[in-house]
Amino acid sequence: MTGSAPQTVSTNQPHAADVHRFEVAHVDHDAYTVDIRGHRLQVDQPTEAGGTDTAPTPTELFAASLATCVAFYAGRYLHRHNLPRTGLRVRTEFTMAADRPARVASLRVVVVPPPKLPEQRRAALLAVVSHCTVHNTLRQPPEIDIELEP
Repeated sequence: MTGSAPQTVSTNQPHAADVHRFEVAHVDHDAYTVDIRGHRLQVDQPTEAGGTDTAPTPTELFAASLATCVAFYAGRYLHRHNLPRTGLRVRTEFTMAADRPARVASLRVVVVPPPKLPEQRRAALLAVVSHCTVHNTLRQPPEIDIELEP
């Protein structure tokens, strides 16, 4: 191939089509909004932490992200096998670390399957939900860069 510039493929950087962008903006006191693909979410802090408790905390949304990802994978599994999703629930609890740095110390996710889930499908359902995207990300943490705009 004459006249062709060599092409390089980077395995460390995502392709432009794979980049998802959104922005968080200050609203008032400890409240912030995030606009994602036309959807608006808000976060705040409880009153005992100085906020106005108008929305969940960022940490609660973090735990909710895992729980909803598990629920989504469970729902897709049930749909794929023509099983009802009615009654599917996911309960989640987390604890904060007692030492520094501030962080979530533990998460517990309990899938409550639909009452009509056959016994022989339980292990497969658990295997599927254990590999949701958010759980996979927590097991293999992404590279994170935090910087100030110039």
